[in-house]
Amino acid sequence: MQDAISNILNKYDTTGKYLDKNGIEEIKKYFDTAIERLTITQVITGNSSKIVKEAATRLYLEQPELLRPGGNSYTTRRYATCLRDIDYYLRYASYSLIAGNNNILDERLLDGLKETYSSLSVPVGPIVRTIEILKDIVISEVESQNTDINNKEIFNTSFDYISLSLSEQNI
Repeated sequence: MQDAISNILNKYDTTGKYLDKNGIEEIKKYFDTAIERLTITQVITGNSSKIVKEAATRLYLEQPELLRPGGNSYTTRRYATCLRDIDYYLRYASYSLIAGNNNILDERLLDGLKETYSSLSVPVGPIVRTIEILKDIVISEVESQNTDINNKEIFNTSFDYISLSLSEQNI
């Protein structure tokens, strides 16, 4: 797992070049957003149970068929598995926020996940919707705590990356 700085330095090291203006700007951007990323992650960490529970509640209100017989969250075991997965998405999104890099999402979460869901007949649509709900809840939680987050794009990066990766179609 690499953070943004390691990723930038490895890119330049691989090509045998010194850091140029672009590389230095990328590192500067990482440090300029550090406090905001830490603040968001602190909110996620302090409210993770509440966020996961609220995300599940919103999803099942929107898509109650998931809880009915034949739905993918029907039975206590499947429901618990869904809650566990929601927690995984939130946790890895927070890791990605801290690292300032989405590579951890590929390495630890997304590689093979879509194929696993496909082999188990788990619909991807509700999962993508859950990720969107998680992002909305995190934004609300951060705003409700009157934190000073100027760069709203920070919220989107990890969550949108997960959503796009899972919803990507091979044609």
